[in-house]
Amino acid sequence: MSAAHPTYDQLVDLPAYVQQPVPIAFEDANGHLNVRHYTGIASEGLDESLVEVGIPQMWPAMGHAVFSAEHHLTYLAEVRTGDRISARVRLLGRSERAAHALVHLLDETHQRLSFVMEEIFLHVDLGTRRTAPWPDDVAVAMDRKIDQDATLPWEPDVSGSLALR
Repeated sequence: MSAAHPTYDQLVDLPAYVQQPVPIAFEDANGHLNVRHYTGIASEGLDESLVEVGIPQMWPAMGHAVFSAEHHLTYLAEVRTGDRISARVRLLGRSERAAHALVHLLDETHQRLSFVMEEIFLHVDLGTRRTAPWPDDVAVAMDRKIDQDATLPWEPDVSGSLALR
């Protein structure tokens, strides 16, 4: 069910998050970015992108959190120490308590798509440690972003294994 992946040229116009070179500390024995860091960098990019829909980095201090529920990871091209990378995010949909997103990790040095993280994430009330409906302002901003991203001229490269419930 997976759609074809968008090209670098299609993705590069989206806002860039976590722009950085791959640090030597993230290298594995194969001389490239260790798998655990692809997910970490993509997750940081998603977190940065959520600020624009009203989910600030200090949201936990306000009694709210975003918890990851499911991931599907696709590794497409290695990135090596010193290569410049960035994350590009497409918000696909949301339900009352969850949201569905794609994070594309771009290899800016070689101008190619390196990695795709598809994620379902949840709104959690930290007072109860349970899922809770998105706050109204966040829900409205997410809906606006979902509608905006739906106009992108390429199909989302979803795995078909994740879905909102």
